[in-house]
Amino acid sequence: MDKNQQGIEFMKDGNWEEAAKVFMEAIEENPSDPVSYINFGNVLSAVGETEKALQFYEKAISVDENAAAAYYSAGNLYFENENFEKAKDMFESAMRKGLQSGDNYFMLGITLIQLEQNRLALPYLQRAVELNENDAEAYFQYGLCLAQLELIDEAIIQFENCLAIDDQHADAYYNLGVAYGFKEDEDNALAMFNKALDIQPDHLLAGYGKKLIEKGNTNTH
Repeated sequence: MDKNQQGIEFMKDGNWEEAAKVFMEAIEENPSDPVSYINFGNVLSAVGETEKALQFYEKAISVDENAAAAYYSAGNLYFENENFEKAKDMFESAMRKGLQSGDNYFMLGITLIQLEQNRLALPYLQRAVELNENDAEAYFQYGLCLAQLELIDEAIIQFENCLAIDDQHADAYYNLGVAYGFKEDEDNALAMFNKALDIQPDHLLAGYGKKLIEKGNTNTH
């Protein structure tokens, strides 16, 4: 097993010190390989050393400007630190350098949502669910994006796709309830709010949605 593989095994076990040691040895043995710098950056990122991690991603890019994974890892760090403009640049760069992973499309999509560019986010989230067919959260975020653009029927399909994978996703039930409410289908809306509350009894928005519908029903009777 080569040193990068060994380090990744240590990371999986949460053994950050051993992982760091092995990646540092890999860097010393082959300083022109960007992978070791990226892996070392990932260890630093995992233990909260954001600035140092970014330096290693930058080093990987300086060694090989086509190291797509370095842009992706840097993008994740910028996203976590709410530097969404920088995150967007990094995810776009990763894509241009050939990273066609569902995760990269997903991260670019939700970064654009944070930048209030929902229409631009839509095709990336759509691609994310095509590539990661079992990713409940990707379907959920795609559904949210559709709902915010008032594409309600399409949003309902994506929330249902999310729930087919994760039937305990309270927020998906809540947003399905909102979508049905938008379509004035109060029975289905109420059923969805109730399901959200079954899973998460303290779901304030679902509780509020349920009260609104029940109040509306008592007013009409």
